[in-house]
Amino acid sequence: MSGDWLATDRADLAAERILDAAAELFAEQGVTAVGMGDIAKAAGCSRATLYRYFDNRHAVRVAFVHRETRRIVARLDEQVREIADPAERIIAAMLGAVGQVRADPLLIAWFRGDAGPAGSISQDSDVIESLAASMFADTDLSDPERSRLSRWLTRVIVSLLTTPGRDATDERLMLEEFVAPVLTRAHQP
Repeated sequence: MSGDWLATDRADLAAERILDAAAELFAEQGVTAVGMGDIAKAAGCSRATLYRYFDNRHAVRVAFVHRETRRIVARLDEQVREIADPAERIIAAMLGAVGQVRADPLLIAWFRGDAGPAGSISQDSDVIESLAASMFADTDLSDPERSRLSRWLTRVIVSLLTTPGRDATDERLMLEEFVAPVLTRAHQP
């Protein structure tokens, strides 16, 4: 079976197959329980092949989180693009992100039990930070301010995923009451 992997010149396709296999394992066993041998076996490749694409288990996790973050942001951009009020647009995007993660068993697995890997990756990720910061492109915030605000909003999203509100209305009200005022200030010239 490893011959199929080596016959393909497309590293991106192989990496996607590996990430897809890892995602299934993360959902079944939990993120922290999955090792490189497990991933290689599930992907149908050798450990040597796996290590050609990813240096270690952390690299697989980071690549998976970045891939899924890009997908979520692309979908959210289409959903919230037409919302004129900047604070409402960002709240809708935050609730949309939470909803997408909760609806996908491969993603919500990152927030069950020990959410340490998801929280640490989301806070140390330049990719996630830049995607979040892009939501504030139309503000007068400086780059450091935009960066801090995007990291804070990511923390709020992770918090909602690890410790949900009572229901969707409760979560929306919390965001409107506590997050919207900060966002409104951020969008004032």
